[in-house]
Amino acid sequence: MLTLIEKNIPFVKGTLERYGEVRYPAPEEFTAEAVKNADALIVRTRTRCDASLLAGSKVRFVGTATIGTDHIDLPWCAANGITVANAPGCNAPAVAQFVLSAVCRMAERPLDQYTIGIVGVGNVGRIVERWARQLGMNVLVNDPPRQAAEGGDQWTTLDEIARRADIITFHTPLDTSTRHIVDRKFLESLRRTPIIINAARGGIVDTPALVEALDKGMAGNAVIDCWEGEPNISAALLDRAVIATPHIAGYSREGKIRATNMIVDAYTRYFGLPVAEHAEHVPAGAAEHVTAASIAASYDPFIDTRALKSAPGKFEDLRNHYALRAEVAESR
Repeated sequence: MLTLIEKNIPFVKGTLERYGEVRYPAPEEFTAEAVKNADALIVRTRTRCDASLLAGSKVRFVGTATIGTDHIDLPWCAANGITVANAPGCNAPAVAQFVLSAVCRMAERPLDQYTIGIVGVGNVGRIVERWARQLGMNVLVNDPPRQAAEGGDQWTTLDEIARRADIITFHTPLDTSTRHIVDRKFLESLRRTPIIINAARGGIVDTPALVEALDKGMAGNAVIDCWEGEPNISAALLDRAVIATPHIAGYSREGKIRATNMIVDAYTRYFGLPVAEHAEHVPAGAAEHVTAASIAASYDPFIDTRALKSAPGKFEDLRNHYALRAEVAESR
C-alpha cells in the first residue's frame, strides 16, 4: 500500500510506515501522475483534491489534517468511492486564543464594557463564547443552523450584531450562504465602528468592501488571518488591518498534534489496520478557565503581523515554517 503525506504535516513521520510505503511530497508535487498509484493521500488545504487530481487513480482515502474541506470536492469523491476524513475542532482552542489575544491587546477600556458578536458558534465559536463570558464581555451569538436545530432564545440576528457589537468575529464554514457575508450591505449597517475579525475563511469577506469600510470609518479596525486569494493577498487590506497574519490562527503545537492523530486514526479505521502509536499526545480540548492576563501572555499577534507586513510575498513561507505556539494554559 502506498500513502502520500504532504511533507509539511508535523508529528506524522514514522507513524504509518509499518503499514506500507510512505512518501512525503511537497504540496506542489501532488499531481495526477504522482498520485495515480497511491492508495491514500494525507494533505492540507493547499492540495486541491478533485477530478483533475484523482480521476483514474487508485486513491481510496483522502485525509486532510485540517478542520475545513473547502479544498476537497466532496460530492465527486463520494461518487467515486473515495472516503474523506478531516479533523474538526483540532485547532479550535488555538483560533480562540488568536481572537481573544487580539481583543485583549487592542482593548482601550475594560473588557466588561465591550460587546462581542460571534457569528458561527461551532467548535471555535463555542470556545470564544465561553472564554469571552469568563472575561466579563457581553456576548451576542449568531448561528442559524444551530438555532434551527436547537431552538432557544439565546440567538441574535446578524442585523442586531451589526447594530450592537463593538467586536464582530466570524467562525463560519465557507459555503453559498456565508460567501461574502461581510459585504457592503452588512458593513453599511454597522453602528458602533466595530473591530472586524476574520479567522475563519478568506471568502467570507468581500475584500474591497471591507477596505472601503475601513477608509470611511464604518469599521474601526480589522484583524485578518484568512484572506481571499491566498497566498496572493490584498495589499490594501494588509496595509489597513491592525493585525494581519498568514493564516496561522490555528497553528498551535497542540492543534497540529490533534489534527495528525485524528487523521491517523481515521486512516487505520478505514483500512482495518491495528491502531497506530501516536508520536505525541495532548489534551483533547481547550482550557476550561482563562483570564485576560493568561490569554494576552500566551500569544502576541503583533509579532506575526510585523513579519507579514514586512514581507507579504513570503506568505506561504511564513505559514509553512511557522514556529508552533503553545495554547492557553488553564487558569484559576
